[in-house]
Amino acid sequence: MKRIKLLSFLAIFTLVLTSCKEEKKEAEPTTVENTVNYVVKPAATSVKWTAYKTTEKVPVGGEFATLNFDEKSGATPQEALNDLEFSIPISSLFTKDDSRDEKLKASFFGAMLNTELLKGKIIYLDDKAKAQITMNGVTADLPLKISITDERRVSLKGTMNLKDWNALDALASLNKVCYELHKGADGVSKTWEDVAIEVNTYLREN
Repeated sequence: MKRIKLLSFLAIFTLVLTSCKEEKKEAEPTTVENTVNYVVKPAATSVKWTAYKTTEKVPVGGEFATLNFDEKSGATPQEALNDLEFSIPISSLFTKDDSRDEKLKASFFGAMLNTELLKGKIIYLDDKAKAQITMNGVTADLPLKISITDERRVSLKGTMNLKDWNALDALASLNKVCYELHKGADGVSKTWEDVAIEVNTYLREN
């Protein structure tokens, strides 16, 4: 009888110890790592453009000094850049030539609809990037070639054809006020309808 009681006690004691160990294992805290490592910030982002004049296609460079968007983060550069919405005030256009700046603002953008802002969104999926840009009341896609170096320095380049935004009348308006300035050696005044766009940014670490 004593042997049976002893065996019963040992069985119950073993069961209690096993249950305690299992409960302790279940109660162990789990560690959740923060995987957000890339942040896009306006202060680290620039927008430059290059237009062309004369039949020799002489480049004329400029930039937009202000680019507005909310900081956006992601676990990868693609996630941080994808669906990033932005707006660009036309008033921030800058070419280091006050006279040229005023002509561009008044005779080019001023000849369009909704002349206060350019708006858009970056779409970056499956290693392909584009910008959906709204200008002159028209939204169209601008395919972008993307380059990422050192994992954080990003360059987005594309060529905007103004006819895709119904902006050829605005281009003609600009060429009219710049007629003499856009003449080449052949005496022909020309303002090209393609504009090169370059966006550069640095993805900060969160």
